[in-house]
Amino acid sequence: METGKVVNVQGLVEYQTGSVVSREIIRQKTGTVTLFAFDRGQGLSEHTAPFDALVHLLEGEAEIIIAGEPHLLKAGEMIIMPAGRPHTLKAVERFKMLLVMIRS
Repeated sequence: METGKVVNVQGLVEYQTGSVVSREIIRQKTGTVTLFAFDRGQGLSEHTAPFDALVHLLEGEAEIIIAGEPHLLKAGEMIIMPAGRPHTLKAVERFKMLLVMIRS
């Protein structure tokens, strides 16, 4: 992706029926920035990450469970998932999110 250029972030990743689509925007030793588009009902199974992860919903609705505690997020909302804590994501409605992971 070209730096110093204004882009519409929601247009950088498109929904695909029955799928989760991702596009990495930045990859550095200190962390990553990735866009995701989840079709309704799609998700990621429980896993952990080695760094803190900020999820910002750009559109739609998602359920994010962190260490057994469910959180319902809607467009414009965000949550921080702490490093090393198990979490899962599921599309209540199709949604797009920006994931920012920063090494602890």
